[in-house]
Amino acid sequence: MPSSAVTIARDLIRCPSVTPAEGGALSFLQELLAGAGFSVSRVTFKDADTPDVDNLFATIGSGKPHFVFAGHTDVVPAGAAGDWRHDPFEGTISNGFLFGRGAVDMKGGIAAFAAAALEFTGETGADFGGTISLLITGDEEGPAVNGTVKLLQWAKEQGHEFDACIVGEPTNPDKLGDAIKIGRRGSLSGVISVTGIQGHVAYPHLADNPIPGLVRLLAALDALQLDRGNERFQPSNLEVVNIDVGNAAFNVIPARAEARFNIRFNDAWTLDSLKAKIRETLQGVDLGSLLLEIGFRRDASESFLTKDETLIAALGKAVEAETGRVPELSTGGGTSDARFIKNYCPVVEFGLVGQTMHKVDECAAVDDLDRLAAIYKRFLTSYFS
Repeated sequence: MPSSAVTIARDLIRCPSVTPAEGGALSFLQELLAGAGFSVSRVTFKDADTPDVDNLFATIGSGKPHFVFAGHTDVVPAGAAGDWRHDPFEGTISNGFLFGRGAVDMKGGIAAFAAAALEFTGETGADFGGTISLLITGDEEGPAVNGTVKLLQWAKEQGHEFDACIVGEPTNPDKLGDAIKIGRRGSLSGVISVTGIQGHVAYPHLADNPIPGLVRLLAALDALQLDRGNERFQPSNLEVVNIDVGNAAFNVIPARAEARFNIRFNDAWTLDSLKAKIRETLQGVDLGSLLLEIGFRRDASESFLTKDETLIAALGKAVEAETGRVPELSTGGGTSDARFIKNYCPVVEFGLVGQTMHKVDECAAVDDLDRLAAIYKRFLTSYFS
């Protein structure tokens, strides 16, 4: 009898895999999948100024089509364990819910697609007319440098060519079956630095205060309307997320002021065109003799929209059959590892209800875990038929 999604999720929660720690989660999955006939590889990637990250790639079957489930076992910190009703790394089931860090984001999703793949291949054997792979990484909640982006390249170098992918992120706002994500807005983070001359507040003529200049720059960004959205995406939005001058004194004019911002943007923009717009806006502000520096983080991602009707229709019908709901095709929310996968194959996202992700008392309904596994299995049956 294959392991249930609830059992797998509970055992994964008991692995304290806070980014970048593996915590035993991948080792548990390796043993589970290898025991069912999957070929399993563990790959560790490294990069400058980022922690090493352990990853897992498991595959069964042969030939085309090659379908892949993708997800991450790393989780955000639990915070103060005493604030939880149940130990965040115990996997307690209470009143029909499985509690624990990662129950929703996204050990529950991994448990559901692992259970579905195990049951499907257990019934069909390895000769089901294609290939199923599981691509599971360990730094989605962190820098996202040594996980999916490198594991995808590694898999390609090993000769794997994917035809479609489902990422098991929590996509449903209220009830299982509400939404399938068929795209995401892009993300661009930047830093603005203004340098002046430090001095005594009583002698401002001997200094050059960078703060008023930074305020004018932020006002220009705040007034910037990037677009109004379209039928596919909501409007792009720019949010200032931090302002820092590093000055605790009341009688010192600081030498430097810095602000950070993030933009979630739709397909009206590319990264290049958006960077150009931000530079144009900021460089149009009169700063006098102050020096302006504009920098963009390397973890930026383009927007994307998946148009694979076979993938979307098969998943949509599976969702409707198991939940009775016709899912909305959504592009809302933040970013995920789908932003990397889209460069290799069509990708959609569907998982649990996301209301408690990253919160104290994160939990998933036990019934939802079982139904999500049933949705994934129904999808596999349809896809490989």
